[in-house]
Amino acid sequence: MGIGMQIVYQGFCGTARLEGEAAAQLVRLGRFSELLSSCHLAIEEVHSPSAKPSYDVRLDLITRTRDFKPIEHCSSEDAEQAVRCAFDAAERELQAAESAAKRRQQ
Repeated sequence: MGIGMQIVYQGFCGTARLEGEAAAQLVRLGRFSELLSSCHLAIEEVHSPSAKPSYDVRLDLITRTRDFKPIEHCSSEDAEQAVRCAFDAAERELQAAESAAKRRQQ
């Protein structure tokens, strides 16, 4: 069973390239499909009067038991980098949860 993903862009129009990056990153979470049913990805362009725009990315995971697991926010001037950062954090979180579950079974 695959993991679904909903993407929301705030403050700008998304691009095919950015959506492709998000889809590629989602593939990394495929090995956790027994735990996850979907995820929500929010990418917000943040404007600052004194600097270039930056991107704040929030990734929320939805488990098969319908639990909501927010992942830490990631920010960067490069939206694709911020997306990769969020999925890196999600992968670490899921690996830790998987390891803890295995220890409890022993």
